[in-house]
Amino acid sequence: MIVPPPRPEAAPPSRRHAHATPARRIVPRPRLLVAGTLLVLLVSVLLVRAYAASALSPDGLHQSSGAQGAVPAGIVEGGPIINTARGGAQSYRLPEKTIALTFDDGPDPWWTPQVLRKLAEHDVDATFFVVGSGAARHPDLVRQLAAEGHELGVHTFTHPDLTRMPSWQRRVEYSQTQMAIAAATGVKTSLIRFPYSSKAVAIDDENWPLYREAGELGYLSVLNDTDSRDWARPGVAQIVRNATPEGTRGTITLFHDAGGDRAQTVAALDSFIPAMKQRGYRFVTVSQGLTQAMASAAPAGNATARTEQPATGGERWRGSALVWAIRIADATVGVLGVLFVIAGALTLVRTLLMLVLAGRHARSRRRRDFRWGPEVTAPVSVIVPAYNEKEGIEAAVRSLAGGDYPRIEVVVVDDGSSDGTADLAEGLGLPNVRVVRIPNGGKPNALNTGVAFASHDLIVMVDGDTIFEPDSIRRLVQPFADPSVGAVAGNVKVGNRNSLVARWQHIEYVIGFNLDRRLYETLRCMPTVPGAIGAFRREALVQAGGMSDETLAEDTDVTMAFLRNGWHVVYEENARAWTEAPARLGQLWKQRYRWSYGTMQAMWKHRKALVESGPSGRFGRVGLPILALFGVTLPLLAPVIDLLTLYGLLFLGRTETVIAWLAMLVMQLVTAVVAFRLDRESMKPLWTLPLQQFAYRQLMYLVLIQSAVTALTGARLRWHKLQRTGDALVGAAPRDRTPVG
Repeated sequence: MIVPPPRPEAAPPSRRHAHATPARRIVPRPRLLVAGTLLVLLVSVLLVRAYAASALSPDGLHQSSGAQGAVPAGIVEGGPIINTARGGAQSYRLPEKTIALTFDDGPDPWWTPQVLRKLAEHDVDATFFVVGSGAARHPDLVRQLAAEGHELGVHTFTHPDLTRMPSWQRRVEYSQTQMAIAAATGVKTSLIRFPYSSKAVAIDDENWPLYREAGELGYLSVLNDTDSRDWARPGVAQIVRNATPEGTRGTITLFHDAGGDRAQTVAALDSFIPAMKQRGYRFVTVSQGLTQAMASAAPAGNATARTEQPATGGERWRGSALVWAIRIADATVGVLGVLFVIAGALTLVRTLLMLVLAGRHARSRRRRDFRWGPEVTAPVSVIVPAYNEKEGIEAAVRSLAGGDYPRIEVVVVDDGSSDGTADLAEGLGLPNVRVVRIPNGGKPNALNTGVAFASHDLIVMVDGDTIFEPDSIRRLVQPFADPSVGAVAGNVKVGNRNSLVARWQHIEYVIGFNLDRRLYETLRCMPTVPGAIGAFRREALVQAGGMSDETLAEDTDVTMAFLRNGWHVVYEENARAWTEAPARLGQLWKQRYRWSYGTMQAMWKHRKALVESGPSGRFGRVGLPILALFGVTLPLLAPVIDLLTLYGLLFLGRTETVIAWLAMLVMQLVTAVVAFRLDRESMKPLWTLPLQQFAYRQLMYLVLIQSAVTALTGARLRWHKLQRTGDALVGAAPRDRTPVG
């Protein structure tokens, strides 16, 4: 067939070979490697955060048998400082009228400084048994403790029940705390206090191995003689009574500077320290008290308890790395928390807008007196760009040519097909069908060629795999009774719903596309007239420059151009077209990757609308931000909700996490029910909605993320041709129709 020259008003042919043979893989391997590496890093950071964020529970005492057959009597009846080095078992008590104040579970950025101020006011040094995760988060406080003359001890890294942990994990708890202390102060400590420990008399067969092991590692284990029980907040007076020793006994007294509200602790120090000084007590650190105890046991000796020694450069470096790892993990979770709030807010706003505005749109269109204007009967040209569409081209052309509209011209533009598509279309022998054969030049070029051959000024553009209902064209062009309407989007339906993936797309089409179109039309900023079913005024097409090949989403690109030129773009829900959705995940990925990337290209192309005046400026300051928020930002942030949900199930409160996730699911279900009712669809497919949250939605996230990465890197993306099976007609069943208005 000889192709005549294009009409003068048609846009120039496209240069991009949109229908070229698809590439074997969707993403270059280096990009997949980068994405995989980033995912592994994120998971690693979250695991670090989960490990470092173990809850503090000073009152969560571990219940044990209480048997003490393996514990030496000298330990059970001895003092609170225990040395088990080199297989020995020796304990020490502080001398009479000597008190060592000890504080557990810190440092805390609010309470530890208040405790330090009270100690400074009363000129008292104390021993702080720090939790390593807290020390790593607040190294400045640990540094301040050491600088003010206070002593440091190890209280494990995450405050666990050590009896339920293997030996290697206990050693990690100790060593990581040492690294945090070394990074902050440049020294190491030999003092350790186990979480949930109390007095020497409470040591039993279950936890005695912990003390043995600590001695082998070079630690002195420190318990207490009096426990203030300040964690229970019994009142200042009771805390003072609990901490006060009997008679003139030397004592190691336990307080807490973290793990909850410590206002009573701070107030109790103001009473306890002066009261003990009035009774003749001296306040010492644990090592000072131990030195005095050792001197009393061996008066002729010159023993000194050395509990601190300089850390090596390697230890300080590893400590700094640990501190930064936790800082990064905390910051990452903090950022994710902010993004979670933003995503949740956007989801809520989008849901409310859709429910209110889409509902208003549906009610206004279904009023008995609604009319677009006088009935439109002007002739229509239907353009069908086709590249290797042999599976569905005959059914598609029959449905178009046999519509109930009085004057329909169908122009099939065969874009260099190699499977006989053009022959099949010609073989139908339909009088109102013309077939134009052109070399492969891409879909925009095929559409522009079809417009050039079209005889009429109302143009309908249809994908080659799409089936129209008999009255679809008639209903689709009725909005042109309004002279301000430049384009009309039809109602795209998934025809092949025989697979789970296709059912999920059916849900997406009804909710994410058709409900969105009601919202966007109400706001007069509909960004896309779908390629499967859309109608255009020739005048508006010419004004927009025809279908452009500058993006991979030519339908979105031209629609945005219409809006910038002041044309009204509307949605006609009763004009239905049945399309074949990708039945396999690989094909779905290719299609959505192109859609997402093309949409971003179109947004960038029309960015000048943000600063222009008139209709273009209105679209730029209303349509583009809405599309950026709900079409790009929200889907990009949505994975944060799933990620933090999984994080919460594993490491946080499971009940609260499940409730939050169910609330989100209910909100989506309500939106889905509303969308399906507005579209007069059966509710049966919605049983797959919960499954969609676990599989399909994540796939769409990855597609959008990949599209964003591709856009940011400036890479080019080829058009990926989908393999068709001709199943679009499966769902195209007759339906109750509303009158044409």
